[in-house]
Amino acid sequence: MGMTSSQRLQETLSHREPDRVPYVISAAMHPAREMGLTIKAYFSRPQNVVDGQVWLHKKFGNDMLCCYPFAALEILAWGGEAIYFDQGPPNAGPPIIKKPEDIFFLEPPEVKKNPALQGVLEAIAGLKAIVGGDTPIAGVIVSPFSLPIMQMGFEAYLDLIYERPDLLERLLGINTEYCTAWANAQLEAGAAAVMYSDPAFSPAIMSRDLILQYGVPTAVNVISRIKGSVMIHMASGKGLPVVDEISRAGFVAMSASAEEDLGALKDACRGRLALVGNLNALDMRYWTAGEIESKIKKAIAQAGPGGGFVLSDNHGEIPFPVDEDILLTIAETVRRWGQYPLDWIGFDEM
Repeated sequence: MGMTSSQRLQETLSHREPDRVPYVISAAMHPAREMGLTIKAYFSRPQNVVDGQVWLHKKFGNDMLCCYPFAALEILAWGGEAIYFDQGPPNAGPPIIKKPEDIFFLEPPEVKKNPALQGVLEAIAGLKAIVGGDTPIAGVIVSPFSLPIMQMGFEAYLDLIYERPDLLERLLGINTEYCTAWANAQLEAGAAAVMYSDPAFSPAIMSRDLILQYGVPTAVNVISRIKGSVMIHMASGKGLPVVDEISRAGFVAMSASAEEDLGALKDACRGRLALVGNLNALDMRYWTAGEIESKIKKAIAQAGPGGGFVLSDNHGEIPFPVDEDILLTIAETVRRWGQYPLDWIGFDEM
């Protein structure tokens, strides 16, 4: 008998080889089509999300589930708006911080009284009642360091960093209070671990100096207060240049960008950080069966030996137009080639 998903991921995160490479098909929006709902209608009820995650688990065999609907939820929680689309994830509406001085009056949402957040907690608890301990559920927070991009816009955030460091420190402190409370509430509801979404931690987004000055201390502070394991996800951003900083901050895993050499990233992370990735979610729509097999075998060969690798897409969200047949082929291929021991590596033409 094979391992449960929880056992499989535990072995992987411990840098040991489980029965096979774990995988996650991050098709959070796809259940809406199966249910005949618009994306807005699908995400409007926690039970829809529960049913959708159960469907994803049965359809694709995901080793981890997630009830977090979309990143713009964070702006809803702060009293802002989300803009919905028929074929993609909702985006954050107008900034809630319209001028820097607004930060003086900003207060973090009360997690346990906030309707937008309560829907996620309800979904986590409902899903946990169904899957029990066999399949872990991921909680998600947007980091205090990246959240201002949605709260005030990227350009205004950069201006704040360079022109008003006093207000920046206040904003990071407010966001830290919110993010830690939000993470721990999800863990209490039944999540097994927390994904710390932090695109700004990638040198592709922020300078290394700013990451060291603000991103690293913020992450250390938040992780020390979260009552569970935390992985960092940089939303397809490159992470190889900051592997040491990610490891020292206390993360157990990190995302792997499709734009990086996965083998080099594995070498840098070996024994310290598990990797999650790195299939190109944007290109996935056009892959043939042969390309799928080739890409998955290459990823497994580069990052699978010794454990510490979860195969997934590079962004954490597979676009709505990607056909289910492609996703099924991905799942079937990783189950075929991801069985440990990976004896075919070195003997099979890549």
